[in-house]
Amino acid sequence: MVIDVSPLLREVNALVAIGTEELTKVFEDGTVAVDQVSLRAAPGEFLVLLGPTGCGKSTMLRLVAGLETPTGGHVLIDGKVVDDLPSRERRLAMVFQDYALYPHLTVAQNIGFPLRVRHETATDVSARVGEVADQLGISGLLRKLPGALSGGERQRVAMARAIVRRPLGFLLDEPLSNLDAGLRAELRSDVAALARRIGVTTLYVTHDQAEAMTMADRVAVLRRGVLQQVGPPEQVYNDPATLFVAAFLGTPRTSLLEGAVYADDDRVVIDLGSQLVELPADHPVRSRHTDRVSVALRADALTPTTAGHTGPSLTGTVRRVEHLGHEALVHVDTGALPTSTERSRLELPGPQAAALMRDAPRPVAARTEYGFYPAYDPELPGEPPPVGEVVVRVPAAGLPRRDEQLKLAVDLDRLLLFDRAGARIRLDVRKAGQR
Repeated sequence: MVIDVSPLLREVNALVAIGTEELTKVFEDGTVAVDQVSLRAAPGEFLVLLGPTGCGKSTMLRLVAGLETPTGGHVLIDGKVVDDLPSRERRLAMVFQDYALYPHLTVAQNIGFPLRVRHETATDVSARVGEVADQLGISGLLRKLPGALSGGERQRVAMARAIVRRPLGFLLDEPLSNLDAGLRAELRSDVAALARRIGVTTLYVTHDQAEAMTMADRVAVLRRGVLQQVGPPEQVYNDPATLFVAAFLGTPRTSLLEGAVYADDDRVVIDLGSQLVELPADHPVRSRHTDRVSVALRADALTPTTAGHTGPSLTGTVRRVEHLGHEALVHVDTGALPTSTERSRLELPGPQAAALMRDAPRPVAARTEYGFYPAYDPELPGEPPPVGEVVVRVPAAGLPRRDEQLKLAVDLDRLLLFDRAGARIRLDVRKAGQR
C-alpha cells in the first residue's frame, strides 16, 4: 500500500529529538525494569528498541510517554526535561500492542476521540478524521465497529488515531505482534514508510529482529533493563559489542561455544576442548594466550569444504537437516561445549595449573593436546551440558545425510570472540596478513 501523506507533511511541527538520561525504573517488588539508560532519537529518526520479553523496552516507552514515573534519571524532548509534564502535554502519540480501540465506537469515533477530548468542534473533528482516513486508505471503514475489522485494518485505525493528534513523536509498542506472519511482513514496511514520510520522530518497540533490521534507522538492544548497544542495523549485526547481542541477532540462532586461546612459538589456536581451530601464527588473538573465550559463529561464518582444506576449520557429525526449499540448515555436532549468555565466565587456570589438568582425569570433551576442557557451573539444574552444535546453510542440491562427517571452513573475518564478561574481543584480522 502506497500512502500519500503530502497533506500531512505540511502540518507536522518542527522535528524534535526524544531522549533519556540515565533513566531508571525500579518497581515496588524490587524489579529493575530500566537501568540507567541514556539514549537519544534524533529529529525524524526511526529508532527501534529491541530485546527479549521482559527486557524493559515497553516500560521505557511508558516512561517516555509519561504513563510511568521514573525512579531516577530524566526524559527529554528537544533537550528539555519533561519529567513533571503530564502525559497529555508531551504531545507524543502511543500505539499499543492490542491497538486499544474502543469496541463500542465506530472507526470514525475512535480516530476522532483525541480531538473530542480536546473539545474541538464537530466540524473540525469530522474534517480531520476524513482527511487522515483518506490518507491511510481506510475511508470505507469509518462506519464500522472494531470487531468487524481485520488485524491489519485495526492497525491502520490505531495509526490514524495517533496521526490525527499532530504529535511531536510516535511511540509504537509492538503494534504488529498480534498479526500473522504474512501480514506482519507486509505492514512493517507500511508503518516505517509512513513514519518517515510524515517525518515524526519514532520509538518502536519489538522483540522481532526481522522488524528491527528492516525498519530501523538505528537499533537499541536492551537486556534486563540495560542498554547493550545502539547503532545502525548493519553495524549492530556485523559488529556486536556483547555476547548477548551476537546471540540475539542472527537467523538461524548464533552458535556459542566455550574455548580458550593458546599461542606457541609458531602457532595460534582456539581450543574448543574437542578440537582446535588453527589460526595464522601472527593472528592478533595471540596476545590473549591462555584466556578463556566464548566463540560466536553465525551460519554465514561457516562453509562446507573438502577434506583437503588447510585453512581454519571445524569438523563434526550431521545431526539434523532443516529443509527450507531453496536451501537447508544443517546442524553439525562439533563435540564442543556450548556456552550461554546466562552462564558467568569462569577463570582459566594459569600455565602451571593447565599442565596439571592435562594429567588429571577430565571430561570426554577434552581431547586436544593443550588439555583445555570447557568449564560449566555444576550448580546449574538439569543434565550435563550437551555437545555444541553449529549451523551452516547448504544449497538444496547435494545435501549431506544425517550422521555424515562434515568439514566446515571458518571465515576469520566473521569469527566473533568474547571475553569472560561477555564483552567483545576486537581484532583486526587484516593486519595479520590474512588478505
